Amino acid sequence: MTTCVVVKKNGQIAIASDSLVTFGDTRLSHAYEVNNKIFQVGDSYITLAGTAAHFPVMRKLLTGMGEDCKLTNREEVFETFSKVHGILKDQYFLNTKEDEDDPYESSQITALIANPYGIFGVYSYREVFSFDRFWGIGSGRNFALGAMYAVYEQDLSAQRIAEIGVHAGVEFDKSSATPLRIHSFEMKS
Repeated sequence: MTTCVVVKKNGQIAIASDSLVTFGDTRLSHAYEVNNKIFQVGDSYITLAGTAAHFPVMRKLLTGMGEDCKLTNREEVFETFSKVHGILKDQYFLNTKEDEDDPYESSQITALIANPYGIFGVYSYREVFSFDRFWGIGSGRNFALGAMYAVYEQDLSAQRIAEIGVHAGVEFDKSSATPLRIHSFEMKS
């Protein structure tokens, strides 16, 4: 899986991830391929957790949406990912089934979005969250969340807190590894 985080603090935003890809018990580290789990769409940075198949599909899909890819607030993220769901089904043959009792079709996507307007999380049923401080996804998220919680009130930048979060995930999660990738920037009012 992975360790991916977003942080917002003192007018700064950061998004970070590890760089390990796994296939069952096989690890594909940075030494064999440059695994960049963060991609840019306009002024947004997006990272995903789950199958490696999501990355080329979502990168192509979101960049190909042009002006229809709006990610500056919770409502726009929801609208965009609702459109994405239809495209995933129609053009990429998404398997929407997770559990028998699912209330909605699943997009099978867990994503974090960071842009100058905020930090957002998107989950399988197109649930969208707008975070005030930080969040994490992937198999290393619990380690990252604990580490970021422990240092958030200290005099540290959003970038430094994100680094600490990913490093905690890398330290304790068997499916996360360095080098980490990070992007940080100032928020817009």
